Amino acid sequence: QVQLVESGGGLVQAGGSLRLSCAASGLTFRLYNMGWFRQTPGKERWSVAAINWSGDNTSYVDAVKGRFTISRDNVKNTVYLQMNSLKPEDTAVYYCAARSTFSRTGDYDAWGQGTRVTVSS
Repeated sequence: QVQLVESGGGLVQAGGSLRLSCAASGLTFRLYNMGWFRQTPGKERWSVAAINWSGDNTSYVDAVKGRFTISRDNVKNTVYLQMNSLKPEDTAVYYCAARSTFSRTGDYDAWGQGTRVTVSS
């Protein structure tokens, strides 16, 4: 049973920074690709950032490039999302997700409960 627990969300003013953390358990962390998604009411979840099993390959949606950084610590079994220069448009519930490197469907195997980020104007 894989569990992902996000933390670090909160209220911040535009231009500020937050660092989200996702603690993983119940899996061999180093065998999973990890990702961060965000969702607003009435809309589907959008991928924000992803990182491969070793941490040497990352990707970002254009809207956050240059502002967000995804990283992982395979000793602490934790993935992070450093968010700088936050904008009101970044307001959403952020979810951590894990995808096995052996996945045949490409679907993520587990999701966290989410942590809310609110960016004020």
